[in-house]
Amino acid sequence: MKLLQDRIRKEGLILSNTVLKVDSFLNHQVDTALALEIGKEFARRFEDKTITKVLTIEASGIQFAMAVGIALNIPFVYAKKKKAITQSEQVYSASVHSFTKQETYQVTISKNYLGPEDKVLIVDDFLATGAALVGLVQIVNEAGAELAGVGCVIEKGFQEGRGLLEQMNVSVESLAIISRMAPGEIYFEEPAKELVKETV
Repeated sequence: MKLLQDRIRKEGLILSNTVLKVDSFLNHQVDTALALEIGKEFARRFEDKTITKVLTIEASGIQFAMAVGIALNIPFVYAKKKKAITQSEQVYSASVHSFTKQETYQVTISKNYLGPEDKVLIVDDFLATGAALVGLVQIVNEAGAELAGVGCVIEKGFQEGRGLLEQMNVSVESLAIISRMAPGEIYFEEPAKELVKETV
């Protein structure tokens, strides 16, 4: 998605060869127009899947799951990292390790909002180690729902996340795939698998 790549080039801060900061426009302060375009692009890529629900994990995936839900005119639901006192005991859960926070969470979703009748698209902001997405796939399986696939806004293609998901026979669509990066430069993987070097 060229629009997204352009914003990463312009505003993304590469702190190391594994850490990309995009909080000025994606996951702290959010460019709402860009988020809605991202939602439309995921809706286009999965338009033949008859999706009934979009699933994400709090907090950074919420705006993109909502954007996809708007584009498809369906609800979205997000896994909570802390169980509220108003949440029933009837939940699906999975253990998820956060790469950026270096914490492990027990994420939960009420059984009222996910079930065997659902066809689910999982959406998140980043695919890196894949831990959060693997946890959400486990929850979809536990619910007996059908998984349409996983959509990631930015994928660090040099990390293991995609491989873990593909081992689980999960279809993955990423809007910007970074093949490698270092302070001052970034390489995007294009659909034809060509590497495009960009100075940032």
